[in-house]
Amino acid sequence: MSKRKSLRKAILQRLLFPLILFISCETILSYYVTLHYVNETYDRWLLDSASSLAQEIKIRHAKVLVELPDSALEIVRWDERDKTFFKIFSANKGLLAGDSFVPEPSESSDFSKPVFFSADIDQEPVRVVVLRVQRADIEDTFYVHVAETLKKRHDMMTDILLADLIPQLLMVIFITGFLLTGLRKGLQPLQVLADEISKRSPHDLSPIADTNVLIEVKSLTDTINGLLTQLSAAIAGQQRFVANAAHQLRTPLAGFSLQAERALREENMAGVKPALIQMRKSAERLTHTVNQLLVLARTEPVDGINDFQTLDLCELVRNTCMEWASKASDRHMELGFESSAETIMIQGDKTLLREMLGNLLDNAISYGNPDGCISVELKHTPYPTVTIEDDGIGIPEHEIDKVFERFYRLPGSSGNGCGLGLAIVKEIASLHNIKLELGCKTQSSGTRVILNFPRLSV
Repeated sequence: MSKRKSLRKAILQRLLFPLILFISCETILSYYVTLHYVNETYDRWLLDSASSLAQEIKIRHAKVLVELPDSALEIVRWDERDKTFFKIFSANKGLLAGDSFVPEPSESSDFSKPVFFSADIDQEPVRVVVLRVQRADIEDTFYVHVAETLKKRHDMMTDILLADLIPQLLMVIFITGFLLTGLRKGLQPLQVLADEISKRSPHDLSPIADTNVLIEVKSLTDTINGLLTQLSAAIAGQQRFVANAAHQLRTPLAGFSLQAERALREENMAGVKPALIQMRKSAERLTHTVNQLLVLARTEPVDGINDFQTLDLCELVRNTCMEWASKASDRHMELGFESSAETIMIQGDKTLLREMLGNLLDNAISYGNPDGCISVELKHTPYPTVTIEDDGIGIPEHEIDKVFERFYRLPGSSGNGCGLGLAIVKEIASLHNIKLELGCKTQSSGTRVILNFPRLSV
């Protein structure tokens, strides 16, 4: 079972994630910017120390002298946090003063300007500057090295980053609390709506009041109200259907019971026979009505899913016509079938489609002209089309829409139908996306039914 997602958590994550990402990127950027400026500041101090030491290189009587009194060395070396090292090197004479272990830059360094680089002294990281000094009064080149450990730099980096990061963390905490409060209040209308719906009776399908509902929530209430309206209409339709079905079933059952009582009162077989004939007719009508009701119920798919299969419409129509040919022959009617193709493939439920065609042929036979003709024509272009025509009295134009209603029969019509045939045809046609057209064969008589099937999707 999948874990349910929280709308509050989803919104909070979508709001906080960009904020945290922004602060992280800003912190990384701040780190490199701070590192650049801290190094630049302390590199200047190193360069100042190197320049001061360069001033102590003296030329006397063509000899190079480096005079570094203790007071000068104390100024260079003194520092509360870091250790400072230096050396003065002559290209001709080698080390003149200072610490010989101070690292050298790479051979490819450009000494036209001060050279800064990072190195290690006794496994401790240091920052080194090398300043080249050339004197016009002597042919020699001097290099002043000053190295310093990185504790002050790290301390300043930490202070600056904390000064930048702590307010940002406090801001994230404040914004998170603000968002949680805002989300709780913002989602409260949904909880109020859920509480209102949960308190309703299962029989209360009235619309939900939306006078004080937010715009975003109103779209939800409108959808629910639309569903409630459809559900009310569906329940009302089912109630009407049940009431009409009960009425249609009550009539043959009452007749069946009445004829049974009549048969029981008769003392000889000759008197019982008429009652038995009526009982058989009542049973046939009852069976027909029940079968129609079962087919009508089957046209309503479970969970909106229809298990359609690919089938040959030409074969289906031909076989259905053959099944009803004997009944047409009993009324001395001619049932003809004509097709423009040998095979026409469609998608559908074979049983329901046969029931739909059977109801149409049953109506044509029952209400067509005795000794008349019924024609069934099947075309495959521009899309599969079945046309059924009879030469009966036809259906008045003002009654065409009514004949598709359940249990509705034309006034004065013959036969013993229950008024479900065309209602079943309409339901099955709607289920298969079939365009149904009903009209008169001619202006004065006859009924024409046209079924336009959808194309088979490849």
